[in-house]
Amino acid sequence: MSARITHTRSRGLERRKRNFVVAVIVPTVLLYTVLRIVPIAGTFYLSLYEWNLIKPNRPFVGLGNFAKLATDETFKVALVNTTVYTVLVVTISVALALLLALALKRKSRLGNLYEFAYFLPVVIPMVPVSILWKWMYDKTYGIINFTLNAVGLQGVGWLTDPNIALYSIIIMSIWKVLGYYMVLFLVGLRNVPDEYYEAGSVDGAVGWNAFRYITLPLLKPMLLYVCVIATIQAFNVFTPVYVMTTGSQSAPAASVRVLVYEIYQNAFRYFKAGYASAQVVVLFAIVMIVSIIQFKLLRADHY
Repeated sequence: MSARITHTRSRGLERRKRNFVVAVIVPTVLLYTVLRIVPIAGTFYLSLYEWNLIKPNRPFVGLGNFAKLATDETFKVALVNTTVYTVLVVTISVALALLLALALKRKSRLGNLYEFAYFLPVVIPMVPVSILWKWMYDKTYGIINFTLNAVGLQGVGWLTDPNIALYSIIIMSIWKVLGYYMVLFLVGLRNVPDEYYEAGSVDGAVGWNAFRYITLPLLKPMLLYVCVIATIQAFNVFTPVYVMTTGSQSAPAASVRVLVYEIYQNAFRYFKAGYASAQVVVLFAIVMIVSIIQFKLLRADHY
Protein backbone atom coordinates (compact mmCIF):
# COMPACT_ATOMS: atom_id res chain seq x y z
CA MET A 1 0.00 0.00 0.00
CA SER A 2 2.75 2.41 0.97
CA ALA A 3 4.66 1.56 -2.22
CA ARG A 4 1.59 2.39 -4.30
CA ILE A 5 1.19 5.73 -2.51
CA THR A 6 4.88 6.51 -3.04
CA HIS A 7 4.59 5.62 -6.74
CA THR A 8 1.49 7.83 -7.10
CA ARG A 9 3.25 10.76 -5.41
CA SER A 10 6.28 10.25 -7.63
CA ARG A 11 4.13 10.30 -10.75
CA GLY A 12 2.37 13.43 -9.51
CA LEU A 13 5.70 15.12 -8.86
CA GLU A 14 6.96 14.22 -12.34
CA ARG A 15 3.74 15.55 -13.86
CA ARG A 16 4.08 18.85 -12.02
CA LYS A 17 7.72 19.16 -13.15
CA ARG A 18 6.72 18.46 -16.75
CA ASN A 19 3.91 21.01 -16.59
CA PHE A 20 6.26 23.60 -15.12
CA VAL A 21 8.80 23.04 -17.89
CA VAL A 22 6.10 23.34 -20.55
CA ALA A 23 4.72 26.50 -18.91
CA VAL A 24 8.18 28.10 -19.00
CA ILE A 25 9.30 26.96 -22.45
CA VAL A 26 6.12 27.51 -24.48
CA PRO A 27 5.85 31.31 -23.90
CA THR A 28 9.56 31.67 -24.66
CA VAL A 29 9.26 29.71 -27.90
CA LEU A 30 6.17 31.68 -28.92
CA LEU A 31 7.88 34.99 -28.17
CA TYR A 32 10.99 33.92 -30.10
CA THR A 33 8.82 32.83 -33.02
CA VAL A 34 6.97 36.14 -33.14
CA LEU A 35 10.07 38.30 -32.75
CA ARG A 36 12.54 36.24 -34.81
CA ILE A 37 11.11 33.53 -37.03
CA VAL A 38 8.13 35.48 -38.36
CA PRO A 39 10.17 38.57 -39.38
CA ILE A 40 12.77 36.35 -41.09
CA ALA A 41 10.06 34.48 -42.98
CA GLY A 42 8.40 37.79 -43.85
CA THR A 43 11.67 39.11 -45.26
CA PHE A 44 12.06 36.04 -47.48
CA TYR A 45 8.47 36.55 -48.63
CA LEU A 46 8.93 40.25 -49.42
CA SER A 47 12.11 39.54 -51.40
CA LEU A 48 9.90 37.98 -54.09
CA TYR A 49 7.88 41.16 -54.58
CA GLU A 50 8.56 44.62 -55.96
CA TRP A 51 7.14 46.64 -53.11
CA ASN A 52 7.40 50.36 -52.59
CA LEU A 53 6.70 51.26 -48.96
CA ILE A 54 4.42 54.16 -49.90
CA LYS A 55 2.40 52.23 -52.49
CA PRO A 56 -0.31 49.68 -51.62
CA ASN A 57 0.31 47.32 -54.54
CA ARG A 58 3.28 44.96 -54.67
CA PRO A 59 3.57 42.89 -57.85
CA PHE A 60 5.17 39.47 -57.66
CA VAL A 61 8.56 39.39 -59.44
CA GLY A 62 9.92 36.05 -58.23
CA LEU A 63 13.70 36.10 -58.37
CA GLY A 64 13.73 39.42 -60.22
CA ASN A 65 15.14 41.31 -57.24
CA PHE A 66 18.00 38.85 -56.96
CA ALA A 67 18.71 39.18 -60.69
CA LYS A 68 19.04 42.95 -60.24
CA LEU A 69 21.61 42.40 -57.48
CA ALA A 70 23.89 40.66 -59.96
CA THR A 71 24.19 43.86 -61.99
CA ASP A 72 24.02 46.40 -59.15
CA GLU A 73 27.48 47.97 -58.89
CA THR A 74 26.64 49.73 -55.64
CA PHE A 75 25.67 46.43 -54.05
CA LYS A 76 28.92 44.88 -55.27
CA VAL A 77 30.93 47.70 -53.68
CA ALA A 78 29.02 47.23 -50.42
CA LEU A 79 29.64 43.48 -50.54
CA VAL A 80 33.39 43.94 -51.09
CA ASN A 81 33.66 46.56 -48.35
CA THR A 82 31.72 44.39 -45.91
CA THR A 83 33.90 41.38 -46.71
CA VAL A 84 37.11 43.36 -46.21
CA TYR A 85 35.75 44.82 -42.97
CA THR A 86 34.68 41.41 -41.66
CA VAL A 87 37.90 39.59 -42.53
CA LEU A 88 40.14 42.24 -40.96
CA VAL A 89 38.03 42.93 -37.87
CA VAL A 90 37.42 39.26 -37.05
CA THR A 91 40.99 38.11 -37.74
CA ILE A 92 42.78 40.93 -35.95
CA SER A 93 40.39 41.32 -33.01
CA VAL A 94 40.24 37.57 -32.28
CA ALA A 95 44.02 37.18 -32.55
CA LEU A 96 44.74 40.20 -30.33
CA ALA A 97 42.07 39.15 -27.82
CA LEU A 98 43.61 35.69 -27.54
CA LEU A 99 47.09 37.14 -27.03
CA LEU A 100 45.81 39.51 -24.34
CA ALA A 101 43.93 36.69 -22.64
CA LEU A 102 47.08 34.55 -22.59
CA ALA A 103 49.00 37.46 -21.07
CA LEU A 104 46.35 38.05 -18.41
CA LYS A 105 45.57 34.40 -17.73
CA ARG A 106 47.49 34.35 -14.47
CA LYS A 107 45.83 36.66 -11.98
CA SER A 108 48.08 39.41 -10.71
CA ARG A 109 47.77 42.53 -8.62
CA LEU A 110 47.02 44.73 -11.64
CA GLY A 111 45.25 42.04 -13.66
CA ASN A 112 41.74 43.25 -12.79
CA LEU A 113 42.73 46.80 -13.68
CA TYR A 114 43.95 45.73 -17.10
CA GLU A 115 40.81 43.68 -17.71
CA PHE A 116 38.64 46.66 -16.76
CA ALA A 117 40.60 48.98 -19.04
CA TYR A 118 40.25 46.67 -22.03
CA PHE A 119 36.59 45.90 -21.35
CA LEU A 120 35.53 49.53 -20.78
CA PRO A 121 34.97 50.33 -24.51
CA VAL A 122 32.56 47.40 -24.74
CA VAL A 123 30.03 48.96 -22.35
CA ILE A 124 30.04 52.34 -24.10
CA PRO A 125 27.28 52.54 -26.74
CA MET A 126 28.42 52.55 -30.36
CA VAL A 127 26.95 55.96 -31.23
CA PRO A 128 29.00 58.01 -28.72
CA VAL A 129 32.05 55.89 -29.52
CA SER A 130 31.64 56.64 -33.22
CA ILE A 131 31.21 60.36 -32.53
CA LEU A 132 34.30 60.35 -30.30
CA TRP A 133 36.45 58.62 -32.89
CA LYS A 134 35.06 60.84 -35.64
CA TRP A 135 36.34 63.82 -33.67
CA MET A 136 39.68 62.10 -33.03
CA TYR A 137 40.00 61.38 -36.77
CA ASP A 138 39.22 64.97 -37.77
CA LYS A 139 41.87 66.13 -40.24
CA THR A 140 42.18 69.64 -38.82
CA TYR A 141 41.26 69.43 -35.14
CA GLY A 142 41.55 65.73 -34.33
CA ILE A 143 43.84 64.61 -31.55
CA ILE A 144 45.46 61.92 -33.73
CA ASN A 145 46.67 64.39 -36.36
CA PHE A 146 47.60 66.84 -33.60
CA THR A 147 49.87 64.19 -32.12
CA LEU A 148 51.36 63.38 -35.51
CA ASN A 149 52.06 67.05 -36.19
CA ALA A 150 53.64 67.40 -32.76
CA VAL A 151 56.28 64.80 -33.63
CA GLY A 152 56.92 66.24 -37.09
CA LEU A 153 54.67 63.95 -39.14
CA GLN A 154 52.02 65.06 -41.59
CA GLY A 155 48.39 64.62 -40.63
CA VAL A 156 46.19 62.18 -42.49
CA GLY A 157 42.62 62.56 -43.72
CA TRP A 158 41.45 59.52 -41.80
CA LEU A 159 37.81 59.85 -42.83
CA THR A 160 38.06 62.22 -45.80
CA ASP A 161 40.42 60.05 -47.84
CA PRO A 162 38.34 57.35 -49.60
CA ASN A 163 41.37 55.05 -49.72
CA ILE A 164 41.77 54.79 -45.94
CA ALA A 165 38.34 55.71 -44.53
CA LEU A 166 37.19 52.09 -44.34
CA TYR A 167 40.39 51.06 -42.54
CA SER A 168 39.93 53.92 -40.06
CA ILE A 169 36.53 52.49 -39.15
CA ILE A 170 38.08 49.03 -38.90
CA ILE A 171 40.63 50.30 -36.36
CA MET A 172 37.87 51.81 -34.24
CA SER A 173 35.79 48.62 -34.45
CA ILE A 174 38.69 46.44 -33.32
CA TRP A 175 39.28 48.74 -30.34
CA LYS A 176 35.56 48.54 -29.48
CA VAL A 177 35.16 44.74 -29.44
CA LEU A 178 38.62 43.66 -28.30
CA GLY A 179 37.82 43.61 -24.59
CA TYR A 180 34.69 41.50 -25.01
CA TYR A 181 36.48 38.74 -26.89
CA MET A 182 39.38 38.92 -24.45
CA VAL A 183 37.06 38.27 -21.49
CA LEU A 184 35.50 35.30 -23.28
CA PHE A 185 38.93 33.81 -23.94
CA LEU A 186 39.92 34.42 -20.31
CA VAL A 187 36.91 32.40 -19.18
CA GLY A 188 37.95 29.54 -21.43
CA LEU A 189 41.63 29.67 -20.45
CA ARG A 190 40.95 29.76 -16.71
CA ASN A 191 38.75 26.67 -17.02
CA VAL A 192 41.60 24.57 -18.39
CA PRO A 193 42.86 22.49 -15.42
CA ASP A 194 46.49 23.04 -14.43
CA GLU A 195 46.91 19.27 -14.21
CA TYR A 196 46.97 19.09 -18.02
CA TYR A 197 49.92 21.43 -18.19
CA GLU A 198 51.71 19.58 -15.40
CA ALA A 199 51.23 16.28 -17.18
CA GLY A 200 52.23 17.81 -20.49
CA SER A 201 55.43 19.29 -19.08
CA VAL A 202 56.57 15.75 -18.25
CA ASP A 203 56.42 14.94 -21.98
CA GLY A 204 58.08 18.21 -22.96
CA ALA A 205 54.91 20.13 -23.82
CA VAL A 206 55.99 23.58 -22.67
CA GLY A 207 55.75 27.01 -24.27
CA TRP A 208 54.46 26.83 -27.82
CA ASN A 209 53.95 23.06 -27.64
CA ALA A 210 51.76 23.46 -24.54
CA PHE A 211 49.65 26.05 -26.34
CA ARG A 212 49.40 23.96 -29.50
CA TYR A 213 48.64 20.57 -27.97
CA ILE A 214 46.85 21.52 -24.73
CA THR A 215 45.49 25.06 -24.71
CA LEU A 216 44.26 25.36 -28.28
CA PRO A 217 42.38 22.02 -28.47
CA LEU A 218 40.63 22.67 -25.15
CA LEU A 219 39.88 26.26 -26.18
CA LYS A 220 38.25 25.28 -29.48
CA PRO A 221 34.63 25.53 -28.23
CA MET A 222 35.24 29.08 -26.99
CA LEU A 223 37.24 29.96 -30.10
CA LEU A 224 34.36 28.75 -32.25
CA TYR A 225 31.86 30.81 -30.28
CA VAL A 226 33.98 33.96 -30.48
CA CYS A 227 34.60 33.57 -34.22
CA VAL A 228 30.91 33.02 -34.98
CA ILE A 229 29.62 35.99 -32.98
CA ALA A 230 32.45 38.18 -34.26
CA THR A 231 31.58 37.27 -37.84
CA ILE A 232 27.87 37.94 -37.34
CA GLN A 233 28.55 41.30 -35.71
CA ALA A 234 31.02 42.32 -38.40
CA PHE A 235 28.72 41.46 -41.29
CA ASN A 236 25.98 43.51 -39.61
CA VAL A 237 28.07 46.64 -39.14
CA PHE A 238 26.01 49.79 -39.59
CA THR A 239 26.24 52.37 -36.80
CA PRO A 240 29.89 53.45 -37.18
CA VAL A 241 29.53 53.72 -40.95
CA TYR A 242 26.33 55.73 -40.64
CA VAL A 243 27.68 58.08 -37.97
CA MET A 244 31.22 58.52 -39.24
CA THR A 245 30.43 59.01 -42.93
CA THR A 246 28.03 61.92 -42.48
CA GLY A 247 29.13 65.54 -42.42
CA SER A 248 31.76 67.61 -44.18
CA GLN A 249 34.72 65.92 -42.47
CA SER A 250 33.84 62.45 -43.75
CA ALA A 251 34.62 60.42 -46.84
CA PRO A 252 32.02 59.91 -49.57
CA ALA A 253 29.58 57.27 -48.33
CA ALA A 254 30.16 55.06 -51.38
CA SER A 255 33.79 54.47 -50.40
CA VAL A 256 32.77 52.92 -47.08
CA ARG A 257 29.34 51.61 -48.02
CA VAL A 258 28.51 48.29 -46.35
CA LEU A 259 25.65 45.86 -46.82
CA VAL A 260 23.44 46.92 -43.91
CA TYR A 261 23.87 50.58 -44.84
CA GLU A 262 22.94 49.71 -48.41
CA ILE A 263 19.86 47.85 -47.14
CA TYR A 264 18.89 50.83 -44.98
CA GLN A 265 19.23 53.23 -47.92
CA ASN A 266 17.11 51.12 -50.25
CA ALA A 267 14.40 50.40 -47.68
CA PHE A 268 13.95 53.74 -45.91
CA ARG A 269 15.36 56.31 -48.32
CA TYR A 270 14.36 54.95 -51.72
CA PHE A 271 11.41 52.90 -50.34
CA LYS A 272 12.42 49.78 -52.28
CA ALA A 273 11.40 47.33 -49.56
CA GLY A 274 11.29 44.28 -51.80
CA TYR A 275 14.74 44.95 -53.22
CA ALA A 276 16.13 45.62 -49.73
CA SER A 277 14.60 42.35 -48.53
CA ALA A 278 16.45 40.50 -51.30
CA GLN A 279 19.68 42.06 -50.07
CA VAL A 280 18.85 40.90 -46.54
CA VAL A 281 18.35 37.35 -47.83
CA VAL A 282 21.75 37.44 -49.52
CA LEU A 283 23.36 38.74 -46.33
CA PHE A 284 21.60 36.03 -44.32
CA ALA A 285 22.85 33.35 -46.72
CA ILE A 286 26.43 34.64 -46.57
CA VAL A 287 26.47 34.69 -42.77
CA MET A 288 24.96 31.20 -42.61
CA ILE A 289 27.52 29.76 -45.04
CA VAL A 290 30.46 31.37 -43.25
CA SER A 291 29.16 30.20 -39.87
CA ILE A 292 28.76 26.62 -41.13
CA ILE A 293 32.33 26.67 -42.45
CA GLN A 294 33.55 27.92 -39.08
CA PHE A 295 31.67 25.15 -37.29
CA LYS A 296 33.29 22.53 -39.52
CA LEU A 297 36.80 23.97 -39.14
CA LEU A 298 36.77 24.81 -35.42
CA ARG A 299 34.46 22.20 -33.95
CA ALA A 300 36.21 20.32 -31.16
CA ASP A 301 36.94 16.66 -31.88
CA HIS A 302 34.85 15.47 -28.95
CA TYR A 303 31.82 17.53 -29.95
